[in-house]
Amino acid sequence: MTATDQMSPDAESAPASRSNPASQTSELLTGVWADLVGQENAVRVLRRAVSAQPHAMSHAWLLTGPPGSGRSNAARAFAAALECDDGGCGRCNSCRTVLAGSHPDVTMVRTETLSITVKEVRDLVVKATMSPSRGRRQVIVVEDADRVTERGADALLKTIEEPAPRTVWLLCAPTAEDVIITIRSRCRRLHLATPRDAAVADLLVRRDGADPTLAASAARAAQGHIGRARALARNEEARNRRAWILSLPTELRTLGDCLEAARRLDEDADAEVGAATAELDARERAKLERALGLDTKGARARNAQAAIRDLESEQKARTKRMRRDALDRVLTELTTFYRDVLAVQTAAVSLDDEAALSGPRLVNAEFSRQIHQMADSSSPAQTVHRIDAILDTRRSLESNVAPLLAVETMLIAISGVDEKLRGRVARPSSAGPAHGWRAHPHRSAPHRSAGPH
Repeated sequence: MTATDQMSPDAESAPASRSNPASQTSELLTGVWADLVGQENAVRVLRRAVSAQPHAMSHAWLLTGPPGSGRSNAARAFAAALECDDGGCGRCNSCRTVLAGSHPDVTMVRTETLSITVKEVRDLVVKATMSPSRGRRQVIVVEDADRVTERGADALLKTIEEPAPRTVWLLCAPTAEDVIITIRSRCRRLHLATPRDAAVADLLVRRDGADPTLAASAARAAQGHIGRARALARNEEARNRRAWILSLPTELRTLGDCLEAARRLDEDADAEVGAATAELDARERAKLERALGLDTKGARARNAQAAIRDLESEQKARTKRMRRDALDRVLTELTTFYRDVLAVQTAAVSLDDEAALSGPRLVNAEFSRQIHQMADSSSPAQTVHRIDAILDTRRSLESNVAPLLAVETMLIAISGVDEKLRGRVARPSSAGPAHGWRAHPHRSAPHRSAGPH
């Protein structure tokens, strides 16, 4: 029987809404599990594994969940609990060192490049064969298992098929399908749900001391991404940048506006990545040069220049990925804006519920005026067209289209400038403003002319 057979993924993927009452939930999310908000079901499964209940433990786990759901945090908490004599108290030296990333028997692997190479995997395989030096187990956490190359997966397969007796592999990925089938079929799967907005807001207030109103706004905007919610709650610059991005749909009127906004978005992405990587790149190069003896006089290691070129190539790939991620966050913000516009146009969200933390609501409730302005001046079909343009841009970025060109094309499309340039915009009719298209719960939408007003 394989690890996957012991418990079906569906049994471990039930939504958090089916969890036990609040009193039992509060008992679950204690110690190392305290910050895994909205993951009561997953924590319950992991606690059973730590306590060595029958058929609860496996030598290899695959933790999946959407970005920001806490996959890596759950893996780290699980690793701490496995090393703790008290099942993850959060207070002992083992728990503290694992959570801090300094425990000698817990290896955390995270890549900023596009892939995890076969060499890196082989180093992990060697580590996995060693007995724990201080703790109860040897735990290998691969935070980006979806980036393991095919050759790397081949190297990993044998050690997962024939594991060392006290070694546990914890692999993290957005979905099981992102991991090569030969690996995922030999792992026990555990899916993490998207945390509820109310749970994320409560965490921001409790852990970070955020203002409750600001915490609620950040939780809605982050859509369950805890790291993003925390950044918005704590960083005024992040909030200001988001506000500028969300102003674009109602501010872009000419081709010049679109090109200038695209230039700024592109430059901001470059600046963000540069600030994040400049010191890291320099530190990595200095470390390599010391290892190669390039900072001293005398003989130098063979192929030193080749090693430096390899490092520069890896750094370039990391920069490219981070730049793409920075622009992808812009696309996400714009998608949520037009999602809200469509929700208003189709009466999917009532005015009273726009700022709610559950049920139908607006993601960007604090921008309600701009959302209603856009909803009144366009049709649902146009809104869907704009969402499609954003999704097309995401595909373009993934296929290595020049970022500036991709963003320029998108902004021209969502602003309607492309239609104006082609002369296809219908003139406003005498029937009145475009809000006549707005769906109402008690009457059908009136006829209107095609094209933006």
